[in-house]
Amino acid sequence: MSIQAKFLHLQAIHNLLAPYRYLYCVDLEANCDEVGVHESPRSLVVVPDQMETIEIGLVVIDLESLEIVDEFQRFVRPLINPTLTDFCRKLTSIQQADVDGARTYQDVGQELRTFASSYPNAAWASWGHYDARQLERDAGLARCPSLLEGLPHFNARKWHAGLYDDRPNSLKQTV
Repeated sequence: MSIQAKFLHLQAIHNLLAPYRYLYCVDLEANCDEVGVHESPRSLVVVPDQMETIEIGLVVIDLESLEIVDEFQRFVRPLINPTLTDFCRKLTSIQQADVDGARTYQDVGQELRTFASSYPNAAWASWGHYDARQLERDAGLARCPSLLEGLPHFNARKWHAGLYDDRPNSLKQTV
């Protein structure tokens, strides 16, 4: 990609973010299951439509200073499949005790809204669209508003791809 194309992409990102003072960079973990290669065939304990957020991590970036100014991290207790699979524990490093002692999606949502009230005029970004879709799924399952409802969502993976030739694996590397 040419320098001019990268500059235009950066300008487009700047224009998208110009109306906002803060950007929340969000990364979720959800309960999950997978049949391993060396495992006998079996039904999944957690099917994709029933995946629930089990951790939300968020950093607040002040778009004026471009500094991380705060963080929010909470485990979330899943309601449909409250017991984490071995696969999930290995993949996420989240332990059963972390989610057993956690609050529900609705409760964490209230905590996040209180936290976010200190950083108004914000948008949020995640690595791809998975996190936005997962929060919508969680809201439907919990019959409550999405954790970041009403805030514009941006795809940081797309931004990164338009600016850099390398391919990081995560939002953390990009931030």
